[in-house]
Amino acid sequence: MLKRRTLLTTAALGTLPLAVPSAFAQANKSAMVLGMALEPPGLDPTANAASAIGEIVLYNVFETLTKINADGKVTPLLAESWEISPDLRTYTFKLRKGVKFSNGEPFNAQTVKFSFDRAGSEKSTNKDKRTFANLSTQVADDYTVVLINKEIDPDLPFLLGQATAVIMEPKSADAAATQPVGTGPYTLQNWVKGSSLVLGAWDGYRNAAAIKLKRVTFRFISDTAAQATALLAGDVDAFQRIGTRVVPQFKANPQFQVILGGSRAKTILAINNKKKPLDDVRVRRAILAAIDRKAVIAGAADGFGAPIGSHYVPGAPGYIDTNDVNPFDVEKAKKLLAEAGVKTPLELTMTVPPPPYARQGSEVIAAQLAKIGITVKIQNVEWAQWLANTYGGAHNYDLSIVSHVEPFDLGNYAKPDYYWGYQSKQFDTVFDKIKSTGSEAERNKLLGDAQKILAQDAANGFLYQPQFPTVAKKGVKGLWTAMPIFCNDLSTMSW
Repeated sequence: MLKRRTLLTTAALGTLPLAVPSAFAQANKSAMVLGMALEPPGLDPTANAASAIGEIVLYNVFETLTKINADGKVTPLLAESWEISPDLRTYTFKLRKGVKFSNGEPFNAQTVKFSFDRAGSEKSTNKDKRTFANLSTQVADDYTVVLINKEIDPDLPFLLGQATAVIMEPKSADAAATQPVGTGPYTLQNWVKGSSLVLGAWDGYRNAAAIKLKRVTFRFISDTAAQATALLAGDVDAFQRIGTRVVPQFKANPQFQVILGGSRAKTILAINNKKKPLDDVRVRRAILAAIDRKAVIAGAADGFGAPIGSHYVPGAPGYIDTNDVNPFDVEKAKKLLAEAGVKTPLELTMTVPPPPYARQGSEVIAAQLAKIGITVKIQNVEWAQWLANTYGGAHNYDLSIVSHVEPFDLGNYAKPDYYWGYQSKQFDTVFDKIKSTGSEAERNKLLGDAQKILAQDAANGFLYQPQFPTVAKKGVKGLWTAMPIFCNDLSTMSW
């Protein structure tokens, strides 16, 4: 019996010429050039948190047991079906037979066990390590896998369709960052760091005849104006999650289509809870009270977003509106700083990664914080630096701006070593209950409680739910109109 769960779901860059011009791509109907704002640091989505990795390899090079579709529904992929036990802790997956990896090795239950055990091991750097550490993966036969979960997690089929759950070929796993080997319809052909990456259709794929695009080039362009120029010049055929500032010029152009997709992303002002005086909740609340979210949305996202008051978005199960917990109130912000004994001007550094929403938003927020006596020094860094020093390493930062795009990431607030350093026994208790209840109604209530705690603790500066625009030539078909996850599913795309 197949059980599927329908979910309500609504981050060295260059502008060098491409080996395959877009005009040629459209002419022969078998090639396409896609634009991306960020270049991935590697191609192993189980080793690094950068969403740009999954944008290239998920469902294209690597595959997962389940597949998340544009509407958020979960369907079979490497698994043909699955059954869930009455206690919601045991999942039995029947695997697809006759599947091979691009190096010729067979896909079977042992490769699933290897992949999940590796993802949950002590040495794992998988950002969803906790999920896999809680799984006991048992091989029933060559094409049957039984997953026994320590926790109740009704979202597990969805999580197993994300990039962190890709199935690796054991002998190739250690080299996956530069030489990825998967069961998907494409293989890596070329990667010119700082410029572009090329995937080619794999003739050995089980359904190769259905793949329309034989060659896809990803071109990395961080600058918003350069993104628009590349589209207008015909160097790029489609640009998902393009900089919002350039969208108006394409709306009236009959040569292009503009798609506005909903998301489960949360754009936040990340606050280092372990840095003084940011470890004082009154200071964090003062920062939030000084921020006019509507002005941030206008300046950072050109209006493409909705305000949020916690790390959760409208449309997600259990969402509650917490925007009134920390409302915009400059005088209250000043009083909170005074109560905390903070002498102004307070100097803080905001470390900002390359995306336009972050660079544009940093200017808006710095100006707002200046009105309550906080002087913000903006430090622009490249994506690799941000991942290494802000997200990773010693978490050397005060403030930052970033979009967290994972649909189910509240659990990051239960990780004491996560980059924002938030710790709350109250939140941990609620989150543990979320992970152990089988009642959907009770789970939704607990999700609301978790949102309230994060809002009251001002764990971060919760800004807005972004709306991601896609601009593409009229002839491009198969683009996702919603973005429950960040993915460029090439199997659905064609001219």
